Amino acid sequence: MSTEASAQTPLRIIVFGHPSADPAAIAKEFDGIAFPADYGHCDLGIFAINPATGIDAETIAQWEALNETMAPRMILVTGLESTEADFDDAVLLANRVFDMTVTPYLVLHDDGGEACALISLDNLEIRDYSTDPPTIKASDPEHQTLVSEFQVEYRAAMDVLGEDGFAAGMTFPAIPLWIEKGIGVDIVKNYIEKLKY
Repeated sequence: MSTEASAQTPLRIIVFGHPSADPAAIAKEFDGIAFPADYGHCDLGIFAINPATGIDAETIAQWEALNETMAPRMILVTGLESTEADFDDAVLLANRVFDMTVTPYLVLHDDGGEACALISLDNLEIRDYSTDPPTIKASDPEHQTLVSEFQVEYRAAMDVLGEDGFAAGMTFPAIPLWIEKGIGVDIVKNYIEKLKY
C-alpha cells in the first residue's frame, strides 16, 4: 500500500526564471509552483529562459542552490514566437552560467521563419506541431545533414551521462517551448513522467 501511495504523490515541480520567460505560465502548464521565495523540497527544477532577456543573477543563484541537492533540472527556452529569440543562443548562455546542457531537440522553422517543428537528435524524427496532436515523421536528408554535428555531440554526451542522468540530477536537457502552439509541451511531459516511480 505504501508503494501505491508514493506512486500517486505528485511531483513538487518548481519553476524559476525571469518574468519575461513566463515561469507562471510554465508552472500552470506542468502543475508546478512559480518561483516561491522559500520553495523547500524540489523534485524537479524547471528553469525558464527567454533568449531576448537572458538569465538574471537570482535565477543563477537558484540553480546553484539546487546543485547541493542534485535535484533533477531542465531548461525551457521560451520566446520562440519572437524573431529575436534564438534557441541556440539560449543554450550557449545556459552552458556558461548553469552547467553543460544536452539538447535532445532542435527547432525547425517554416518558410516565414516561425518555429513550427522540432527534430530529435536521438532518432532524427521530426515532430510537426502544425497538427494536433503533433505529426511525427522521418526527416529528409537535408535536415539530417544540417543537424549531423549536433547529433554527434548529443550522442557523445548521452554515452557518458547515460539515460538515467536526468533523474539523477546529472544531465540537464534544454527544450524549446511554445505553450500556445504546443511546441515542446509533450516532450517536457515525457521527461516529467521519467521522474515518477
